[in-house]
Amino acid sequence: MKRLQTGKLPHELLKTLLNELKTGEMDPSVVVGPGIGLDSAVIKLAPDDYLVVSSDPITFTAEDIGFYLVTINANDIAVTGTRPMYLVVDLLLPEKETDEALVVKIFSQIKEAASKLGISVIGGHTEVTYGLDRPIAVGTMFGRLSGRAPITAAGMEEGDSIILSSGIAIEGTATIAREKREYIRNLLGERRFERALNFLNDPGISVVDVALSVAGIDGVHAMHDPTEGGIATALHEMASASHKGIIVYEEEIYVFEETRLICEAFNIDPLGLLASGALLISVAPDHAQEVVETISSMGKNANVIGEVKDSAFGIKISRNGRLYDLPIFSQDEITKVI
Repeated sequence: MKRLQTGKLPHELLKTLLNELKTGEMDPSVVVGPGIGLDSAVIKLAPDDYLVVSSDPITFTAEDIGFYLVTINANDIAVTGTRPMYLVVDLLLPEKETDEALVVKIFSQIKEAASKLGISVIGGHTEVTYGLDRPIAVGTMFGRLSGRAPITAAGMEEGDSIILSSGIAIEGTATIAREKREYIRNLLGERRFERALNFLNDPGISVVDVALSVAGIDGVHAMHDPTEGGIATALHEMASASHKGIIVYEEEIYVFEETRLICEAFNIDPLGLLASGALLISVAPDHAQEVVETISSMGKNANVIGEVKDSAFGIKISRNGRLYDLPIFSQDEITKVI
């Protein structure tokens, strides 16, 4: 039997497994359960009162792992239009690499990142674990939304404009710069190298403020934060969740110069590179300009990169006026580098 690659499970396999999970009796309070592109579950507590829950691991990097843990999990809640509130942490530490200083450092990172976002760390589990060569952190985040239903990646409507906030491969750029410091310093030069190192903070990998700011705009039907597998995989996930097609225009996708140079040097595709920090928004076209202006007022790049089509159209990318199938990256491009 063929071994699976590192990274996300193939979409068709995952879809089959998730469908099997849903064949039993689902509690009627579950509004959104497991599905491709559905990073948060939604549980109805009372009329117009919802609990939103998400879980994500941090596996690609050990540096700043506490910051990544809080931020990535907070993003998944925020893209539903819900403020992240509570975090449970599972921390697995390598037996031959762990000392007290490492544990204190990670806990400090978690505390600082959670404090900035107003999140309470409410519990979890920590242990030194056999067989690991780096720390692994898993977070489960909770938020509560009252007064309206949460937004999900499944809400795209035909004719919607697709807006990209910030740019692509922000997290991947920062991770490669940190893992390959000397090579990237020589490649980019000192000024660009320092900027790439700081991509975690500027433009930043948090989408919480942007997502919460646009969630209340009329006509916003769906949001999704690209992570592993990059923006291309995230667009596939939104299309799958919404049963829609997509056309995306490559020339409209913002790629930072540092990202472009790094991807060219390693012969990797920025469309498939770790993309936390980007936000995809599906919005009725007559409200697209309001979304762009709202994001721009926050000092972020924002523009329309595509359109939602009927499912029969497929998931396409326009390059130099020609249409191609948009690739999907079950294995993130960063695995070619680190």
